[in-house]
Amino acid sequence: MKKQIAVMAVAALTLSLAACGKQAQQAPADTPATFEDVKGEGVMTHAEYLAAAVEDAVTVETYVQGKQSWWDNKATLYTQDQDGAYFIYDAACSEEDYAKLTPGTKIKVTGYKAEWNGEIEIIDGQIEIESGNYVAPALDATSLLGTDSLADHQNEFVSFTGLTVEDKGDGQAFYYNWDNSGTKGDDLYFDVSTGGKTYSFTVESYLTDQDSSVYKTVEGLKIGDTIDCKGFLYWYEGANPHITEVVVK
Repeated sequence: MKKQIAVMAVAALTLSLAACGKQAQQAPADTPATFEDVKGEGVMTHAEYLAAAVEDAVTVETYVQGKQSWWDNKATLYTQDQDGAYFIYDAACSEEDYAKLTPGTKIKVTGYKAEWNGEIEIIDGQIEIESGNYVAPALDATSLLGTDSLADHQNEFVSFTGLTVEDKGDGQAFYYNWDNSGTKGDDLYFDVSTGGKTYSFTVESYLTDQDSSVYKTVEGLKIGDTIDCKGFLYWYEGANPHITEVVVK
């Protein structure tokens, strides 16, 4: 949670330093079926990236799926190729280049593999924009909730269907902040259940802020609602999906 709190402080600076929006920028999955993800010389496959040790230097080619934040010439991104996902944390990126990182944009990232409370990421990275485009379709991960296999899809764009909104506490369907200590504009936390088990989901305010449709939808949820969700499978001491879309059934 310390990292989330720190990022929240950073976002306040983001608003004053950059005109770039914080909205999740997930485009339709319209990538041609003939798409081939050819890696450049010296670039790791996703399997090689996963096999690398923490603190190892890594180089990957991947595609922007969502933009979480930019400030002080550093970008935090959700990215993915056909084999898996890469969370890019605070990589060097000019404001001009950040504006070019639309969903599907191919980038080369050179940095170091890191782990933070279970979240695998690339830190201290450098971003190079390349030619190519790929938007990942949402993987239906509903049946993977509560299984060890869910971790195999960390940071991927996923969907969950037929979930029931549960009581987060004191008859509330959501909290501002994980402990209900916040106010409008902070992260939203809400609980959902399927198959008799309950899971905690998050609307990350720097990915999708209080003006986004998903933020407003979650604020309007009622206990017992049936919903479908999409988002990025972030990890914090276990699955902590950062939800970018909620549809009430």
